[in-house]
Amino acid sequence: MVTRLGLGLPQMKQYDIGRDIPAVAKAAEDIGYDSVWVFERVLFPTPATQGLYGIDGLPWPEQYRSVADPLVSLTLAAAATERVRLGTSVLVAPLHVPFELARSLATLDAASGGRVVAGLGTGWSHDEYAAQGVAPFARRGAVLDETLAVCRAVWGPDPVAYEGEWTRIAPSVVGPKPARPIPVHLPANSPRAARRLIEQADGWMPVAMGADQLADAWKQLQDRAAQLGRERPIAATVRVNATYSPRPYEGEGRRPFQGGVEQIVEDLAAHVEATGIEEFFLDLQGQTRDAQELTDVAAEVYEAARAAGV
Repeated sequence: MVTRLGLGLPQMKQYDIGRDIPAVAKAAEDIGYDSVWVFERVLFPTPATQGLYGIDGLPWPEQYRSVADPLVSLTLAAAATERVRLGTSVLVAPLHVPFELARSLATLDAASGGRVVAGLGTGWSHDEYAAQGVAPFARRGAVLDETLAVCRAVWGPDPVAYEGEWTRIAPSVVGPKPARPIPVHLPANSPRAARRLIEQADGWMPVAMGADQLADAWKQLQDRAAQLGRERPIAATVRVNATYSPRPYEGEGRRPFQGGVEQIVEDLAAHVEATGIEEFFLDLQGQTRDAQELTDVAAEVYEAARAAGV
């Protein structure tokens, strides 16, 4: 099995987004990566009213002070590439008007020749919901459910019609349509989220959490899918939030994917072996100084992973 590998695009504050996003996307394609990916952060509260991921006391990374819009970033990448798939990991769906989000994804898929992978989630930041949410944070699951339904309607045949809590579409022609059915991937961080994925999505989008832990979560999700009678397989694309350093990490307490290129690739190989999952993408942008270093490190990781049989 040859693992499909993807690369996170440079959206953070240290990059020149207009120049670096298309340049890194094109470089990733030339190196051999199968996909490029974006994430979403819409603001940086100062002072923070809530820790990172909702964990008290965990600071937000300084790079989050400016994160380029994900769909604009993917549009820049699409124009610079021909082959790589264009993924979101993840769009915080309840921060977007469902109809507008469905149309934007359809347009990007049509323009790119059918390369979009829509990773959607509910997010965790109360401040982002207060600034931009369609509904209060407590209703985030309901908004995601409606967004999924609106996407199915908008991407499907005309006339499109929909009646929901936040969205009403009179029978209408809505275009452009996606070039092909856009695969939708969801996290599964709770029993309710797992059921939503199994019943409504094409794939799973977890964060690498340690090889054994990821393998256990993957088995539990597949077992649950069998219990619920899902017949088609669940795809999986794993986000790797790598903490790259030019030198290997020495000492105790090293986290998965922390350290030099060799350590990152060792962890990647361990995750692939433990899970059998066929697609991983690496977000290396947080610790690299500029687009050139990001490209160089991405090339080293790719070559080392292939040499290791990943």
